[in-house]
Amino acid sequence: MNVLTRSQASLKLNKSVALGETKSIFSLSRSFYPSIFHHGTRKIHSGAGIGNVHDQMLPTPDFDGMFKLIEQPKTASVIGAPMTHGQPFVGTDHGPQLLRNENLLQHLTSLGWRVHDKADLNFDSLSNSLMTENERIETSKAKNSKVVGKGCSMLADMMEKEILEGRFPVVLGGDHSIGIGTLAGILRARPNVGVIWVDAHADLHTPETSDSGNMHGMSVGLLMEGVADNSHTIPGFEWLQNSLDGNPQSLLSPDSIVYIGLRDVDAAERNNIRKNNIKAFTMHDVDNFGIGKVMEMALAHLLDGNPDRPLHLSYDIDAVDPMLAPATGTTVRGGLNYREAHFVAEAVAMSGALTSVEMVELNPTLTDGQGSRETVELGLGILTSLMGKSII
Repeated sequence: MNVLTRSQASLKLNKSVALGETKSIFSLSRSFYPSIFHHGTRKIHSGAGIGNVHDQMLPTPDFDGMFKLIEQPKTASVIGAPMTHGQPFVGTDHGPQLLRNENLLQHLTSLGWRVHDKADLNFDSLSNSLMTENERIETSKAKNSKVVGKGCSMLADMMEKEILEGRFPVVLGGDHSIGIGTLAGILRARPNVGVIWVDAHADLHTPETSDSGNMHGMSVGLLMEGVADNSHTIPGFEWLQNSLDGNPQSLLSPDSIVYIGLRDVDAAERNNIRKNNIKAFTMHDVDNFGIGKVMEMALAHLLDGNPDRPLHLSYDIDAVDPMLAPATGTTVRGGLNYREAHFVAEAVAMSGALTSVEMVELNPTLTDGQGSRETVELGLGILTSLMGKSII
């Protein structure tokens, strides 16, 4: 198999964009990483040992009880949010299509869901129009804020609509800057939502505290009470001042989020976590207590006062150790292992309160074909665990 190196792939991508080719980056990636799309005569499935065990996609016997807050018939709205401008690497826009290519929609139906595929939000058109209008903002404080902000506005509106229609949003990223749109839309429809943020990073920055200016590190910070004072003044984020009905955009209370798997937290984020008494379980806590106890404490924090409180789970694939998930942009050694990664998803699903999920930061251009395939299949396995897959 001929696989281009990362530098060769980036060079060819950049050259294609410079020449104004209309072929999508996703189409180009087929030639770079053919094994992501064609696995020869053997179809590889996620499971205990990649490719060794066929995953039957068996639903839990108590499927309806597991998702008790979702209206009947239980419908999953699959929303592609192929954002790539919240961080510096080309390629995160592949994530939604790669997960669909691994039969995500068919697996969801096998698990008992009706599926409403909303396809991908058209961020390419948005980006091109902003560049044509010379509106694309490049600053050290909030890079690409126009395109990220307007893309997140589109996502927030769709999230609110799907939730109010009784559906279960499954958001496929894209980089984690889409979390701004996801959270904003959820908070409009469900102001009392509890959030589980599975990530190596806290994403608690604002433009004032971020050293890089990359907006995938601001997903929580721009919507957190006590942290976000004037997010609507960022170019592209004017919509955060008011929701569609003219009411002020709801913010996330510090006691309404729990972090799982942190291991790379900047000083400003650490200060905000401590100052606001935000519940955070680092990899040290996972090592100390075990993942079972960590999830027990996390869910108790969010649900003890109200077992029927709706939960949203945002899963950045870099929460998993890069030995298992190398195809992502901000890898940090020492992450969740394979079973821990799945147990987080299984525990939240079994709470019965899960009402929306997102999977972000899959980037096949940052490793070889094998690493890309394994990362995508791990992401697929985690998603299906969140959506009710049962071992027995």
